[in-house]
Amino acid sequence: MFNTLPTTLADFDGWEWAQVEPYYRDLESRPLSQESVAQWLADWTRMQQLIIESMTRLNIATTVDTEDQAAVERLQSFMVNIAEPTQLWENKLKEKLIASALNPVGFEIQLRQMKTEAAIFTEANIPLFTEEQKLSLSYNQIVGTQTVEWDGKEVTLTQLKPVMQSDDRDQREKAWRLIADRRLKDRPALNELWPKLLELRLQQAKNAGFDNFRDFRWKQFGRYDYTPADCEIFHAAIEQVVVPATTRIYERQRALLGVASIRPWDVDRDDVYPPSRPALHPFTQVDELESKSEAMFRRVDPELGEYFALMRREKLLDLDNRKGKAPGGYQASLALSKRPFIFMNAVGIHDDVQTMLHEGGHAFHAIEAFALPYAQQWDVPIEMCEVASMSMELLAAPYLLAAEGGFYSANDAAHARIHHLEQMMLFWPYMAVVDAFQHWVYTQPQDALNPANCDAKWGELWSRFIPGMDWRGLEDARLTGWHRKLHIFRIPFYYVDYGLAQVGAVQVWRNSLADTTGAVKAYRHALALGGTRSLPELFAAAGARFAFDAATLRELVDLIEQTIHQLESTQAS
Repeated sequence: MFNTLPTTLADFDGWEWAQVEPYYRDLESRPLSQESVAQWLADWTRMQQLIIESMTRLNIATTVDTEDQAAVERLQSFMVNIAEPTQLWENKLKEKLIASALNPVGFEIQLRQMKTEAAIFTEANIPLFTEEQKLSLSYNQIVGTQTVEWDGKEVTLTQLKPVMQSDDRDQREKAWRLIADRRLKDRPALNELWPKLLELRLQQAKNAGFDNFRDFRWKQFGRYDYTPADCEIFHAAIEQVVVPATTRIYERQRALLGVASIRPWDVDRDDVYPPSRPALHPFTQVDELESKSEAMFRRVDPELGEYFALMRREKLLDLDNRKGKAPGGYQASLALSKRPFIFMNAVGIHDDVQTMLHEGGHAFHAIEAFALPYAQQWDVPIEMCEVASMSMELLAAPYLLAAEGGFYSANDAAHARIHHLEQMMLFWPYMAVVDAFQHWVYTQPQDALNPANCDAKWGELWSRFIPGMDWRGLEDARLTGWHRKLHIFRIPFYYVDYGLAQVGAVQVWRNSLADTTGAVKAYRHALALGGTRSLPELFAAAGARFAFDAATLRELVDLIEQTIHQLESTQAS
């Protein structure tokens, strides 16, 4: 029967469920044996590829233009008419494979996850997942349409980032207050959206037989190798080891500016990261960002550079910022095409270069994993996905020099690397705020249903992990910081992954300082494993240890601070 299944997305476009269901029925009815299971998995993969890529492309369409209501309607129609019934049949196929007691080669990790997914599956949650997706789109639409007037023109908040990196402090304050006021106008809308999302998630957990959403989410994410209690150990280690180091960064920034205290307009992005000063201007046109990024990727590894060139040729990049575009950046894997797609909001600042390197790492991971035969093997633990992206930022850093094909003079390249290393350390405490906030939300949900309590908890955690910043008179903007973190609204508990991944990425980078070729080889080997190994095994394949303790963090923070000192010495000379 699968000889009649479409081989292109164009041929699949517009299919109704009545056309899709017979293929699932065919898979469900086939007898399974050691001889037949490989072809059965291959056919299942073909079905998944069509559905997953259709859903991915429909999602992409809603982010490239949040004002395209027709795109939203197409996505919602697909979720209800195709994705919902697909979930039911996907679960039947998982149960069929589990019941067969077969162990396909290279499928051990996938079987473990299937058993977990089958155990937590309930048909009652299918419409709730769809409703959650719709509410998540509402979040995008609220924040994606935020604009202000600057110099007589309507601009997006992202387009004011270069102003926030200006040496003119008065201009920075003016821009910051304009942005803050605009965001606060959406405070009522986001506060109204929040309890709807939270109540949906609480019901999902209850339907699946869990006492709380956190335990349910842990199972959904397949987190077998660390627990919520381990996250608390990680938070404490960050407070002990990293916060003193980041306090030193803020003090250096204060001294550099010659001001009495650091104010929010002296930092940038999530109100955490001091921008590079003097400001770096790596490119003026998106084509330049693309071409120089490609040159850097080729220096890391020629084949990775060719992967990026392929993405350029096939128009798989949407990089410029514009009105109506969703905020942030991401890489999306196109399962049928076996291609990655990169989305971001570039405005000509160094953070754009970092985002490009980061999403490039994700893209290379997708391409390497697509060589595996089955769709389930392409599903990689999120923590390892972020090792791929964060490691690439560090592995590519030596090639920021214009002489290496990159963006900067020797002095500016050192400046950019110092800035990146400082941001890495500043990220760990911010991550701890976001993650600890979510642990509180989903263990105290009745309190968290009230946005005022969320404001208070955010403020408490901010004071614990990010001291040293002066928010006098700006409390509303400080306390509503959780509104600005899309993961809290759209992807709950997807944030500690970044913090754990950064621990792995710094170890990959450390290895490259001694043996660049060997470190890149191990990195690519780990990417090519996809999701066929456990999380600690994937870290080990990349040359890192999966860890979150204070001793490990101390070693990594010391390396980062030593490297910053060396780069500063290079600048001085």
